[in-house]
Amino acid sequence: MAKARTRYLCSDCGTSTAQWVGKCPGCKAWNSLKEETITDSGKRAHRYSTASPQGGVLTQKARPLAEVTIENIMRLSSGEAELDRVLGGGVVPGSLILLGGEPGIGKSTLMLQVAMMVSASGAKVLYVSGEESPEQVRMRAQRIGAVPKSLMVLPETRVPMVLNALQEDQFSLLVVDSVQTLDQPEVDGAPGSVSQIRESVAAITAYAKSFALPVFLVGHITKEGSLAGPKVLEHMVDVVLQFEGDRNHAYRMLRAAKNRFGTTSELGIYEMMGDGLKAVENPSEVLLGEAGEASSGSAISVALEGARPLLVEMQALVSTAVYGTPQRSGTGFDLRRLNMLLAVLEKRCGFKLGSFDVFLNLAGGLKISDPANDLAVVAAILSSSLDLPLDRDTCFAGEVGLSGEIRPVARLDERMSEAARLGMKRMLVSGHGKRPPTPKGLTLVPIKRVSEIQRVIF
Repeated sequence: MAKARTRYLCSDCGTSTAQWVGKCPGCKAWNSLKEETITDSGKRAHRYSTASPQGGVLTQKARPLAEVTIENIMRLSSGEAELDRVLGGGVVPGSLILLGGEPGIGKSTLMLQVAMMVSASGAKVLYVSGEESPEQVRMRAQRIGAVPKSLMVLPETRVPMVLNALQEDQFSLLVVDSVQTLDQPEVDGAPGSVSQIRESVAAITAYAKSFALPVFLVGHITKEGSLAGPKVLEHMVDVVLQFEGDRNHAYRMLRAAKNRFGTTSELGIYEMMGDGLKAVENPSEVLLGEAGEASSGSAISVALEGARPLLVEMQALVSTAVYGTPQRSGTGFDLRRLNMLLAVLEKRCGFKLGSFDVFLNLAGGLKISDPANDLAVVAAILSSSLDLPLDRDTCFAGEVGLSGEIRPVARLDERMSEAARLGMKRMLVSGHGKRPPTPKGLTLVPIKRVSEIQRVIF
Protein backbone atom coordinates (compact mmCIF):
# COMPACT_ATOMS: atom_id res chain seq x y z
CA MET A 1 0.00 0.00 0.00
CA ALA A 2 1.33 3.41 -0.92
CA LYS A 3 2.31 5.64 1.97
CA ALA A 4 0.42 8.89 2.41
CA ARG A 5 2.31 12.10 3.08
CA THR A 6 1.52 15.78 3.39
CA ARG A 7 2.81 18.57 1.20
CA TYR A 8 1.97 22.22 0.64
CA LEU A 9 1.17 23.61 -2.81
CA CYS A 10 1.10 27.27 -3.82
CA SER A 11 -2.28 28.21 -5.26
CA ASP A 12 -0.66 30.86 -7.50
CA CYS A 13 2.33 29.13 -9.08
CA GLY A 14 2.03 25.47 -7.98
CA THR A 15 5.33 25.36 -6.08
CA SER A 16 5.51 22.38 -3.69
CA THR A 17 7.14 22.43 -0.24
CA ALA A 18 7.45 19.81 2.47
CA GLN A 19 6.38 22.20 5.22
CA TRP A 20 4.31 25.33 5.48
CA VAL A 21 6.07 28.67 5.06
CA GLY A 22 4.59 32.15 5.05
CA LYS A 23 6.07 33.23 1.72
CA CYS A 24 6.06 30.99 -1.35
CA PRO A 25 9.66 30.30 -2.46
CA GLY A 26 8.58 30.34 -6.10
CA CYS A 27 6.41 33.41 -6.69
CA LYS A 28 7.07 35.18 -3.33
CA ALA A 29 3.34 35.39 -2.58
CA TRP A 30 2.25 35.47 1.05
CA ASN A 31 -0.15 32.91 2.60
CA SER A 32 -0.72 31.09 -0.69
CA LEU A 33 0.35 27.56 0.41
CA LYS A 34 -2.44 25.00 0.83
CA GLU A 35 -2.07 21.65 2.57
CA GLU A 36 -2.70 18.48 0.57
CA THR A 37 -2.42 14.78 1.34
CA ILE A 38 -0.94 12.68 -1.47
CA THR A 39 0.10 9.08 -1.99
CA ASP A 40 3.46 8.15 -3.47
CA SER A 41 1.95 5.91 -6.13
CA GLY A 42 3.61 7.84 -8.95
CA LYS A 43 0.82 6.85 -11.36
CA ARG A 44 -0.81 9.44 -13.55
CA ALA A 45 -2.48 7.06 -15.99
CA HIS A 46 -5.88 8.50 -15.07
CA ARG A 47 -5.06 11.41 -17.36
CA TYR A 48 -4.97 9.12 -20.38
CA SER A 49 -6.91 5.99 -19.34
CA THR A 50 -10.01 7.19 -21.17
CA ALA A 51 -8.24 9.05 -23.93
CA SER A 52 -8.81 6.27 -26.46
CA PRO A 53 -11.81 4.02 -27.03
CA GLN A 54 -9.69 0.99 -26.17
CA GLY A 55 -8.70 2.45 -22.80
CA GLY A 56 -5.00 2.64 -23.63
CA VAL A 57 -2.61 5.54 -23.78
CA LEU A 58 -2.51 7.26 -27.13
CA THR A 59 0.94 7.47 -28.66
CA GLN A 60 2.18 9.84 -31.33
CA LYS A 61 5.16 9.46 -33.65
CA ALA A 62 7.49 12.29 -34.51
CA ARG A 63 7.22 13.65 -38.03
CA PRO A 64 8.69 16.61 -39.92
CA LEU A 65 6.97 19.89 -39.15
CA ALA A 66 7.06 20.84 -42.84
CA GLU A 67 4.77 17.88 -43.62
CA VAL A 68 2.07 19.02 -41.20
CA THR A 69 -0.84 20.44 -43.19
CA ILE A 70 -3.19 23.06 -41.80
CA GLU A 71 -5.49 23.59 -44.78
CA ASN A 72 -8.05 21.19 -43.36
CA ILE A 73 -8.27 22.95 -39.99
CA MET A 74 -11.55 24.87 -39.97
CA ARG A 75 -12.57 27.07 -37.10
CA LEU A 76 -15.93 26.37 -35.48
CA SER A 77 -18.25 29.35 -35.36
CA SER A 78 -19.69 29.90 -31.90
CA GLY A 79 -22.69 31.78 -33.28
CA GLU A 80 -21.67 34.88 -31.28
CA ALA A 81 -20.02 37.48 -33.51
CA GLU A 82 -18.40 39.28 -30.58
CA LEU A 83 -16.95 36.05 -29.16
CA ASP A 84 -15.64 34.96 -32.56
CA ARG A 85 -13.95 38.36 -32.99
CA VAL A 86 -12.17 38.06 -29.64
CA LEU A 87 -11.10 34.47 -30.39
CA GLY A 88 -9.63 35.50 -33.74
CA GLY A 89 -12.29 34.18 -36.12
CA GLY A 90 -13.85 31.24 -34.30
CA VAL A 91 -13.02 28.27 -32.11
CA VAL A 92 -9.99 26.18 -33.10
CA PRO A 93 -10.62 22.39 -32.91
CA GLY A 94 -8.93 20.82 -29.90
CA SER A 95 -8.46 24.14 -28.09
CA LEU A 96 -9.24 24.77 -24.43
CA ILE A 97 -10.82 28.15 -23.65
CA LEU A 98 -11.04 29.38 -20.07
CA LEU A 99 -13.68 32.03 -19.32
CA GLY A 100 -13.38 33.90 -16.03
CA GLY A 101 -15.46 36.62 -14.42
CA GLU A 102 -17.15 37.82 -11.26
CA PRO A 103 -20.19 35.99 -9.87
CA GLY A 104 -23.41 37.01 -11.59
CA ILE A 105 -21.67 38.75 -14.50
CA GLY A 106 -23.18 36.36 -17.08
CA LYS A 107 -20.56 33.64 -17.70
CA SER A 108 -23.04 30.74 -17.59
CA THR A 109 -25.53 32.67 -19.71
CA LEU A 110 -22.92 33.35 -22.38
CA MET A 111 -21.75 29.72 -22.46
CA LEU A 112 -25.33 28.44 -22.63
CA GLN A 113 -26.03 30.79 -25.54
CA VAL A 114 -22.94 29.49 -27.35
CA ALA A 115 -23.99 25.89 -26.71
CA MET A 116 -27.50 26.56 -28.02
CA MET A 117 -26.28 28.36 -31.15
CA VAL A 118 -23.74 25.67 -32.04
CA SER A 119 -26.27 22.90 -31.49
CA ALA A 120 -28.87 24.82 -33.53
CA SER A 121 -26.59 24.36 -36.56
CA GLY A 122 -26.92 20.58 -36.24
CA ALA A 123 -23.79 19.85 -34.20
CA LYS A 124 -24.00 17.92 -30.92
CA VAL A 125 -22.93 19.82 -27.82
CA LEU A 126 -22.36 18.47 -24.30
CA TYR A 127 -23.05 20.93 -21.50
CA VAL A 128 -21.56 19.66 -18.22
CA SER A 129 -23.21 21.40 -15.28
CA GLY A 130 -21.44 20.95 -12.00
CA GLU A 131 -23.25 23.72 -10.14
CA GLU A 132 -26.84 23.57 -11.41
CA SER A 133 -29.38 20.83 -11.90
CA PRO A 134 -30.76 20.06 -15.39
CA GLU A 135 -34.02 21.77 -14.40
CA GLN A 136 -32.18 24.99 -13.52
CA VAL A 137 -30.27 24.92 -16.79
CA ARG A 138 -33.52 24.33 -18.68
CA MET A 139 -35.16 27.32 -17.00
CA ARG A 140 -32.32 29.62 -18.04
CA ALA A 141 -32.28 28.18 -21.57
CA GLN A 142 -36.02 28.76 -21.90
CA ARG A 143 -35.50 32.49 -21.27
CA ILE A 144 -32.88 32.63 -24.01
CA GLY A 145 -34.85 30.91 -26.76
CA ALA A 146 -35.81 27.58 -28.29
CA VAL A 147 -33.71 24.68 -27.01
CA PRO A 148 -32.27 22.48 -29.81
CA LYS A 149 -32.61 18.72 -29.60
CA SER A 150 -28.87 18.18 -30.10
CA LEU A 151 -27.92 20.04 -26.89
CA MET A 152 -27.14 17.49 -24.19
CA VAL A 153 -26.83 18.35 -20.49
CA LEU A 154 -24.86 16.27 -17.99
CA PRO A 155 -25.07 17.13 -14.25
CA GLU A 156 -21.75 15.53 -13.35
CA THR A 157 -18.54 16.58 -11.62
CA ARG A 158 -16.49 13.36 -11.84
CA VAL A 159 -14.02 13.60 -14.71
CA PRO A 160 -14.11 9.86 -15.67
CA MET A 161 -17.89 10.04 -16.06
CA VAL A 162 -17.56 13.12 -18.27
CA LEU A 163 -14.99 11.40 -20.47
CA ASN A 164 -17.16 8.27 -20.70
CA ALA A 165 -20.09 10.41 -21.86
CA LEU A 166 -17.87 11.93 -24.54
CA GLN A 167 -16.94 8.46 -25.78
CA GLU A 168 -20.54 7.27 -26.03
CA ASP A 169 -21.37 9.84 -28.71
CA GLN A 170 -19.57 12.20 -31.07
CA PHE A 171 -19.74 15.78 -29.84
CA SER A 172 -18.56 18.94 -31.57
CA LEU A 173 -18.22 21.09 -28.44
CA LEU A 174 -17.83 20.59 -24.69
CA VAL A 175 -18.81 23.20 -22.09
CA VAL A 176 -17.81 22.68 -18.44
CA ASP A 177 -19.45 24.91 -15.84
CA SER A 178 -17.35 25.21 -13.79
CA VAL A 179 -13.80 23.95 -13.63
CA GLN A 180 -13.67 24.39 -9.84
CA THR A 181 -16.32 21.68 -9.39
CA LEU A 182 -14.42 18.96 -11.29
CA ASP A 183 -13.40 15.91 -9.24
CA GLN A 184 -10.74 13.38 -10.17
CA PRO A 185 -11.26 10.31 -7.90
CA GLU A 186 -7.67 9.11 -8.34
CA VAL A 187 -6.37 12.35 -6.81
CA ASP A 188 -6.65 13.24 -3.13
CA GLY A 189 -8.07 16.60 -2.17
CA ALA A 190 -11.40 18.35 -2.32
CA PRO A 191 -12.78 19.71 -5.62
CA GLY A 192 -11.34 23.14 -6.25
CA SER A 193 -7.96 22.36 -4.73
CA VAL A 194 -4.74 22.88 -6.66
CA SER A 195 -4.13 19.20 -7.42
CA GLN A 196 -7.77 18.49 -8.35
CA ILE A 197 -7.98 21.37 -10.83
CA ARG A 198 -4.59 20.57 -12.36
CA GLU A 199 -5.22 16.84 -12.83
CA SER A 200 -8.84 17.28 -13.98
CA VAL A 201 -7.91 19.81 -16.65
CA ALA A 202 -4.96 17.64 -17.69
CA ALA A 203 -7.28 14.67 -18.29
CA ILE A 204 -9.72 16.79 -20.32
CA THR A 205 -6.82 18.30 -22.27
CA ALA A 206 -5.51 14.86 -23.23
CA TYR A 207 -8.92 13.89 -24.61
CA ALA A 208 -9.53 17.22 -26.36
CA LYS A 209 -6.18 17.23 -28.13
CA SER A 210 -6.57 13.59 -29.21
CA PHE A 211 -10.03 14.01 -30.75
CA ALA A 212 -9.85 17.72 -31.79
CA LEU A 213 -12.70 18.59 -29.43
CA PRO A 214 -12.99 22.29 -28.52
CA VAL A 215 -13.67 22.86 -24.82
CA PHE A 216 -15.02 25.88 -22.92
CA LEU A 217 -14.15 25.97 -19.22
CA VAL A 218 -15.92 28.42 -16.91
CA GLY A 219 -13.72 29.58 -14.04
CA HIS A 220 -14.31 31.55 -10.86
CA ILE A 221 -12.18 34.50 -9.81
CA THR A 222 -10.86 35.50 -6.41
CA LYS A 223 -11.62 38.71 -4.54
CA GLU A 224 -8.41 40.16 -5.99
CA GLY A 225 -9.80 39.69 -9.51
CA SER A 226 -7.52 36.83 -10.62
CA LEU A 227 -8.67 33.39 -11.73
CA ALA A 228 -9.15 31.00 -8.83
CA GLY A 229 -6.98 27.90 -8.72
CA PRO A 230 -3.35 27.29 -9.60
CA LYS A 231 -1.59 29.71 -11.92
CA VAL A 232 -0.53 26.72 -14.01
CA LEU A 233 -4.17 26.43 -15.14
CA GLU A 234 -3.74 29.52 -17.33
CA HIS A 235 -0.65 27.92 -18.91
CA MET A 236 -2.47 24.65 -19.65
CA VAL A 237 -5.30 26.23 -21.65
CA ASP A 238 -4.97 27.87 -25.07
CA VAL A 239 -7.18 30.93 -24.52
CA VAL A 240 -7.98 32.89 -21.36
CA LEU A 241 -11.03 35.16 -21.64
CA GLN A 242 -12.11 37.76 -19.10
CA PHE A 243 -15.76 38.77 -18.79
CA GLU A 244 -15.92 42.17 -17.13
CA GLY A 245 -18.54 44.72 -16.25
CA ASP A 246 -20.60 46.26 -13.50
CA ARG A 247 -23.60 44.24 -12.40
CA ASN A 248 -25.48 47.50 -11.82
CA HIS A 249 -25.13 48.36 -15.51
CA ALA A 250 -26.21 46.44 -18.59
CA TYR A 251 -22.94 46.43 -20.54
CA ARG A 252 -20.32 43.69 -20.37
CA MET A 253 -16.85 43.57 -21.94
CA LEU A 254 -15.18 40.39 -23.19
CA ARG A 255 -11.43 40.50 -23.73
CA ALA A 256 -8.65 37.94 -24.17
CA ALA A 257 -5.80 37.90 -21.66
CA LYS A 258 -4.11 35.07 -23.59
CA ASN A 259 -4.75 33.73 -27.09
CA ARG A 260 -2.51 31.24 -28.85
CA PHE A 261 -4.51 31.47 -32.07
CA GLY A 262 -5.09 35.18 -32.42
CA THR A 263 -4.55 38.64 -31.04
CA THR A 264 -5.33 39.82 -27.52
CA SER A 265 -6.24 43.35 -28.63
CA GLU A 266 -9.82 42.61 -29.71
CA LEU A 267 -12.79 43.53 -27.55
CA GLY A 268 -16.35 42.26 -27.47
CA ILE A 269 -19.19 44.25 -25.89
CA TYR A 270 -22.49 42.73 -24.75
CA GLU A 271 -25.65 44.12 -23.22
CA MET A 272 -27.47 42.09 -20.58
CA MET A 273 -31.14 41.79 -21.48
CA GLY A 274 -34.03 39.84 -20.06
CA ASP A 275 -33.63 37.15 -22.72
CA GLY A 276 -29.84 36.82 -22.47
CA LEU A 277 -26.77 38.67 -23.69
CA LYS A 278 -27.05 40.71 -26.89
CA ALA A 279 -24.03 41.80 -28.91
CA VAL A 280 -23.50 45.56 -29.19
CA GLU A 281 -22.38 46.20 -32.76
CA ASN A 282 -22.03 49.99 -32.45
CA PRO A 283 -21.10 50.69 -28.82
CA SER A 284 -20.23 54.33 -29.53
CA GLU A 285 -23.74 55.09 -30.75
CA VAL A 286 -25.24 53.34 -27.72
CA LEU A 287 -23.03 55.11 -25.19
CA LEU A 288 -23.53 58.53 -26.74
CA GLY A 289 -27.22 57.94 -27.37
CA GLU A 290 -27.86 57.97 -23.64
CA ALA A 291 -26.62 61.55 -23.35
CA GLY A 292 -29.19 64.33 -23.31
CA GLU A 293 -28.74 68.00 -24.01
CA ALA A 294 -25.40 69.73 -23.60
CA SER A 295 -24.56 70.42 -19.96
CA SER A 296 -21.49 71.51 -18.07
CA GLY A 297 -19.02 68.85 -16.98
CA SER A 298 -19.53 66.52 -19.96
CA ALA A 299 -16.89 65.82 -22.62
CA ILE A 300 -16.65 63.15 -25.31
CA SER A 301 -13.44 61.14 -25.55
CA VAL A 302 -12.32 59.00 -28.49
CA ALA A 303 -10.83 56.05 -26.62
CA LEU A 304 -9.20 52.92 -27.99
CA GLU A 305 -10.02 49.70 -26.18
CA GLY A 306 -7.90 46.98 -27.69
CA ALA A 307 -8.21 47.45 -31.45
CA ARG A 308 -11.65 49.05 -31.28
CA PRO A 309 -12.20 52.84 -31.19
CA LEU A 310 -15.01 53.94 -28.90
CA LEU A 311 -16.61 57.31 -28.22
CA VAL A 312 -17.38 57.55 -24.52
CA GLU A 313 -18.71 60.34 -22.36
CA MET A 314 -16.57 61.61 -19.48
CA GLN A 315 -18.67 63.29 -16.79
CA ALA A 316 -17.12 65.52 -14.11
CA LEU A 317 -18.62 67.38 -11.17
CA VAL A 318 -16.68 70.04 -9.29
CA SER A 319 -18.36 71.41 -6.17
CA THR A 320 -17.36 73.16 -2.97
CA ALA A 321 -16.11 70.75 -0.31
CA VAL A 322 -18.62 70.52 2.54
CA TYR A 323 -16.16 68.87 4.88
CA GLY A 324 -12.59 69.87 5.59
CA THR A 325 -10.98 67.27 3.30
CA PRO A 326 -12.01 67.46 -0.38
CA GLN A 327 -13.21 64.23 -1.95
CA ARG A 328 -11.74 62.65 -5.07
CA SER A 329 -13.82 59.91 -6.68
CA GLY A 330 -13.54 58.19 -10.06
CA THR A 331 -15.93 55.58 -11.50
CA GLY A 332 -14.46 53.70 -14.45
CA PHE A 333 -11.32 55.85 -14.30
CA ASP A 334 -8.06 55.43 -12.39
CA LEU A 335 -8.22 57.55 -9.23
CA ARG A 336 -4.44 58.05 -9.13
CA ARG A 337 -4.46 59.40 -12.66
CA LEU A 338 -7.29 61.74 -11.74
CA ASN A 339 -5.21 63.15 -8.87
CA MET A 340 -2.30 63.62 -11.28
CA LEU A 341 -4.46 65.55 -13.76
CA LEU A 342 -5.81 67.77 -10.98
CA ALA A 343 -2.26 68.54 -9.88
CA VAL A 344 -1.30 69.46 -13.47
CA LEU A 345 -4.32 71.77 -13.75
CA GLU A 346 -3.39 73.54 -10.53
CA LYS A 347 0.30 73.82 -11.33
CA ARG A 348 0.24 74.60 -15.07
CA CYS A 349 -3.13 76.34 -15.51
CA GLY A 350 -3.58 78.08 -12.17
CA PHE A 351 -6.90 76.40 -11.36
CA LYS A 352 -7.13 76.13 -7.57
CA LEU A 353 -9.09 72.91 -7.11
CA GLY A 354 -7.57 71.96 -3.76
CA SER A 355 -10.68 73.06 -1.82
CA PHE A 356 -13.23 71.48 -4.17
CA ASP A 357 -14.76 68.03 -4.41
CA VAL A 358 -14.10 66.41 -7.78
CA PHE A 359 -16.19 63.47 -8.99
CA LEU A 360 -15.52 61.72 -12.31
CA ASN A 361 -17.66 59.13 -14.06
CA LEU A 362 -17.26 57.20 -17.31
CA ALA A 363 -20.83 56.87 -18.57
CA GLY A 364 -22.20 53.41 -19.35
CA GLY A 365 -20.45 51.48 -16.58
CA LEU A 366 -17.40 50.63 -18.72
CA LYS A 367 -13.83 50.69 -17.46
CA ILE A 368 -11.42 51.91 -20.13
CA SER A 369 -7.80 52.62 -19.24
CA ASP A 370 -6.64 54.63 -22.25
CA PRO A 371 -4.26 57.59 -21.76
CA ALA A 372 -6.11 59.37 -24.56
CA ASN A 373 -8.95 60.03 -22.10
CA ASP A 374 -6.79 62.59 -20.25
CA LEU A 375 -7.71 65.47 -22.53
CA ALA A 376 -11.45 64.82 -22.20
CA VAL A 377 -11.14 64.51 -18.42
CA VAL A 378 -9.38 67.88 -18.21
CA ALA A 379 -12.01 69.48 -20.47
CA ALA A 380 -14.86 68.03 -18.39
CA ILE A 381 -13.31 69.28 -15.13
CA LEU A 382 -12.80 72.78 -16.57
CA SER A 383 -16.35 72.79 -17.94
CA SER A 384 -17.83 71.86 -14.56
CA SER A 385 -15.59 74.28 -12.66
CA LEU A 386 -16.58 77.22 -14.89
CA ASP A 387 -20.16 75.92 -15.34
CA LEU A 388 -19.89 76.28 -19.12
CA PRO A 389 -21.20 73.48 -21.38
CA LEU A 390 -19.16 72.02 -24.22
CA ASP A 391 -20.38 71.48 -27.75
CA ARG A 392 -21.78 67.97 -28.29
CA ASP A 393 -20.04 67.75 -31.67
CA THR A 394 -16.57 68.27 -30.14
CA CYS A 395 -14.43 65.31 -29.06
CA PHE A 396 -10.99 64.87 -27.50
CA ALA A 397 -8.04 62.48 -27.83
CA GLY A 398 -4.75 63.30 -26.11
CA GLU A 399 -2.48 62.31 -23.24
CA VAL A 400 -1.50 64.90 -20.62
CA GLY A 401 2.07 64.90 -19.33
CA LEU A 402 3.34 66.13 -15.98
CA SER A 403 4.88 69.23 -17.52
CA GLY A 404 1.52 70.18 -19.05
CA GLU A 405 2.23 69.10 -22.62
CA ILE A 406 -0.33 67.23 -24.72
CA ARG A 407 1.21 64.04 -26.05
CA PRO A 408 0.07 62.29 -29.24
CA VAL A 409 -1.87 59.04 -29.01
CA ALA A 410 -1.63 55.83 -31.01
CA ARG A 411 -3.78 54.99 -34.05
CA LEU A 412 -5.13 58.49 -34.48
CA ASP A 413 -6.47 57.74 -37.97
CA GLU A 414 -8.87 55.09 -36.65
CA ARG A 415 -10.02 57.42 -33.89
CA MET A 416 -10.71 60.18 -36.40
CA SER A 417 -12.67 57.83 -38.68
CA GLU A 418 -14.89 56.73 -35.79
CA ALA A 419 -15.46 60.33 -34.71
CA ALA A 420 -16.37 61.39 -38.26
CA ARG A 421 -18.71 58.42 -38.66
CA LEU A 422 -20.71 59.51 -35.62
CA GLY A 423 -21.05 63.09 -36.82
CA MET A 424 -18.35 64.87 -34.79
CA LYS A 425 -17.36 68.26 -36.26
CA ARG A 426 -14.27 69.13 -34.23
CA MET A 427 -11.58 66.99 -32.59
CA LEU A 428 -8.89 68.29 -30.23
CA VAL A 429 -5.62 66.38 -30.55
CA SER A 430 -1.96 66.84 -29.69
CA GLY A 431 -0.06 69.47 -31.63
CA HIS A 432 3.13 67.40 -31.51
CA GLY A 433 4.04 64.81 -34.12
CA LYS A 434 2.63 64.06 -37.55
CA ARG A 435 -1.11 64.01 -38.17
CA PRO A 436 -2.81 61.68 -40.68
CA PRO A 437 -5.25 62.95 -43.32
CA THR A 438 -8.44 64.34 -41.83
CA PRO A 439 -11.75 62.67 -42.78
CA LYS A 440 -14.38 64.75 -44.51
CA GLY A 441 -16.49 66.82 -42.17
CA LEU A 442 -14.05 66.68 -39.25
CA THR A 443 -11.78 69.56 -38.21
CA LEU A 444 -8.62 68.86 -36.22
CA VAL A 445 -7.61 71.39 -33.57
CA PRO A 446 -3.98 70.87 -32.47
CA ILE A 447 -3.08 71.73 -28.85
CA LYS A 448 0.46 71.64 -27.47
CA ARG A 449 -0.08 72.73 -23.84
CA VAL A 450 -2.84 72.05 -21.36
CA SER A 451 -3.06 75.80 -20.68
CA GLU A 452 -4.47 76.28 -24.21
CA ILE A 453 -7.56 74.15 -23.63
CA GLN A 454 -9.65 76.83 -21.93
CA ARG A 455 -9.07 79.28 -24.76
CA VAL A 456 -9.97 76.74 -27.46
CA ILE A 457 -13.08 75.07 -26.02
CA PHE A 458 -14.79 78.18 -24.55
